[in-house]
Amino acid sequence: MAKDIYHDAAKEALTKDGWLVTHDPYDLEIENFSTLHIDLGAEKMIAAEKGTQKIAVEIKSFIGLSQITNFYAALGKFNFYEVMLREVEADRTLFLAIPLRAYRTFFQKDAVQKVIKEFDVHIFVYDQYKAEIVEWIK
Repeated sequence: MAKDIYHDAAKEALTKDGWLVTHDPYDLEIENFSTLHIDLGAEKMIAAEKGTQKIAVEIKSFIGLSQITNFYAALGKFNFYEVMLREVEADRTLFLAIPLRAYRTFFQKDAVQKVIKEFDVHIFVYDQYKAEIVEWIK
């Protein structure tokens, strides 16, 4: 499985934000299907009385020739993984990790915002150079 060009930066950003990366990759075993590989699985203690928050992260760089084509692929993968993840581990939330540059340009377009809202895509924006999370969007 090939890792995204910014895989390590997104992983480091999660760690800096207090997350424990528990899976790299997070493999989903689906009956009658090949194993799916989500980029990361992570956990974070919320508070003693609340327990642990668990996430899975699909990392995308959006550096290809066509950002809209990259978006189609990322959205399709996100939606497929989200449905499969609910069957295996319903308490783990899937996030799409996108670099700050793509967020400030492509992801600010009205059409993209409408699609993200319609499909309820959870996102975290990371600075690929500082390896830091800039924003969580749920």
